Amino acid sequence: MKAYEIQSDAGIDALKLVDRPQPEPTAGQVLIKVRATSLNYRDLLVAEGNYGSKLTYPLIPMSDGAGEVVAVGEGVTRVKTGDRVAGIFFQTWIDDSPTRQKMKSDLGGSIDGMLAEYVVLDQNGLVILPDHLSYTQAATLPCAAVTAWHALVTKGHIRTNHTILLLGTGGVSIFALQFAKLHNAKVIITSSSDEKLARAKQLGADEIINYKTTPNWQQQVYELTNRLGVDHVIEVGGAGTLPQSLQAARIGGRVSLIGVLTRGGDIDPMPILAKSLTLQGIYVGSREMFEMMNQAISHHQIFPIIDSVFPFTAAPEAYRYLETAAHFGKVVIEI
Repeated sequence: MKAYEIQSDAGIDALKLVDRPQPEPTAGQVLIKVRATSLNYRDLLVAEGNYGSKLTYPLIPMSDGAGEVVAVGEGVTRVKTGDRVAGIFFQTWIDDSPTRQKMKSDLGGSIDGMLAEYVVLDQNGLVILPDHLSYTQAATLPCAAVTAWHALVTKGHIRTNHTILLLGTGGVSIFALQFAKLHNAKVIITSSSDEKLARAKQLGADEIINYKTTPNWQQQVYELTNRLGVDHVIEVGGAGTLPQSLQAARIGGRVSLIGVLTRGGDIDPMPILAKSLTLQGIYVGSREMFEMMNQAISHHQIFPIIDSVFPFTAAPEAYRYLETAAHFGKVVIEI
């Protein structure tokens, strides 16, 4: 079979298409013919060797993928041949809280990922896809969608009267926009692109802020909320934007720290204390969260927002496109 390997920490140039033996499932395992994968910012960090602990090379990258079950090992009962499935991000985080051991099972990081024609995964590390989604659409769910669901629903307990602040228009933010509107919450979203903001408006965003022309966007958020602040910030920027997010949150509000798109910045803990804020780290989620999310996606017929689709042979070009940050929603590679 064909697969991509990251062979060093040289960035996208280290991504090589290679021949590997097609894997075979053993007891409890499932062989999946991968039909599509989707990129996350995390995949760029992995390629650069800047993701968490030391990586082992060669590594098949990418956590997100969807495909068809083509063979099962002895004792497999959760899925059958012909089922349409996706792998969960942490292969052993089934439910309850994360642990150090569970977090060592991340696809495309600690273990080989999905950017291959075939993969073998444990039956417990799979979910069934919503029927109305194509493989290309469903491949976007494992990381960005579960992250947004975990932040807003599982831990955020989103309500109709909440106001949510979203930073940017990448995968997590756009899924969060869709989930927020599903709950009839009010959404304020930022971007440096008026074109992207217009598209976010079409998806239901109530207020838009261009952070390039309004660098002190937290003040505008304050004014847009009758000088109260928002109930919940989906913070994908990181250290560079967190101080502004803390200012934008209301007293007793919540900030979900998800991304590390910006570096630097000094974090003053006083706003957290003075405003009784909840600052929570969100690192994807469990299979249980994924399955709950899929039920909602199926019931409400939600479709992921896909920016662009690349062929398998152009995977490096897909990485480079993601690196430009020109995308709105998800970038997918079809296999």
